[in-house]
Amino acid sequence: MTEPRDIEVVAPNLKQRLSGVTATVVRLIPVQARMIGIVATGPGLPPGLPHVSLARAATLPRNRWRVWHARRNTEMALGLVLRHLLRRRYCLLFTSAAQRRHTGFTRWLIRQQDALIATSPQAASYLERPAEVILHGVDTGVFHPAPDQAALRREMGLDPKALLIGCFGRVRAQKGVDLLIEAALRVFPRHPRAQLVFSGRITPDNRTFVDDLMARAQAAGIADRIRFLGEIPWDDVVRLYRTLDLFAAPARWEGFGLTPLEAMASGVPVIAARVGAYETLIRDGETGTLVPREDAEALAAALERWLSDDAGREAAGRAARAHVEANHAIEGEARAIVAVYRRLLEAPR
Repeated sequence: MTEPRDIEVVAPNLKQRLSGVTATVVRLIPVQARMIGIVATGPGLPPGLPHVSLARAATLPRNRWRVWHARRNTEMALGLVLRHLLRRRYCLLFTSAAQRRHTGFTRWLIRQQDALIATSPQAASYLERPAEVILHGVDTGVFHPAPDQAALRREMGLDPKALLIGCFGRVRAQKGVDLLIEAALRVFPRHPRAQLVFSGRITPDNRTFVDDLMARAQAAGIADRIRFLGEIPWDDVVRLYRTLDLFAAPARWEGFGLTPLEAMASGVPVIAARVGAYETLIRDGETGTLVPREDAEALAAALERWLSDDAGREAAGRAARAHVEANHAIEGEARAIVAVYRRLLEAPR
């Protein structure tokens, strides 16, 4: 059990289901824990992560200042309750990935924070206050190419000989799932080995959306080459990246968008729309292809290019891995955030 005197930072996660924000907490804290006394709090976190209960986070001794690092509105609001109603000595820090104008309530919460981090320059531009820009990174020890991709595919029930394209995240229009299937309808007849695999939760309100897409695929004769796996355990998501030949992220909009980095770290080239931080992360033509937002024709052309060039695709996968190792390893992100923690903790009160 972590002693109160060792806790310098509390990172809340107030969401039960796996999400991009939860994934950020899960991957960062083990790295940051080697640099500073940090714990998570809240539901939906894996065992083994440094953790305290919400009750304990709310009753830590007042003998020192600590950082409360929020990433959601609910977490900012709870930080204010802890500091002003329960009189806990928390410095309030918020990380924003959103690239849109915030609601009035969110803007009010942001004004109450002691410091801000933005995950991209675009996200920083919507905060109306100075923020430190710290791009996400990925753990290149967790995300890496498969030593034997064919064996891993057989183990996961996937075709060892397929040209496998992945798209991960909650299945909905925002993620451009329909655009990717439209592109597949155009390209797959010329590439009989090509297959699509989606991983992510399908909520009840999106079931008709998916059924309609599969009906189109059925009519075109390619439904047996498109699989929706639903929400699968995180360890299986990590392994699934390693089975891929190509990753697609055709979102209509995105906050940051971590999946392309995870794919590239796994040695997989990426096709992505010009949204979120993708233009910052992907080297067009070298580690993948950037296409205009909401452009199924451009997406189809990019699929055609990479499916037709085995050697080029493999070279791009190697370049993608090297690019992430050199520029987007998680240790750099963790160090930059810890430096913000230190400045907050050392500031005079």
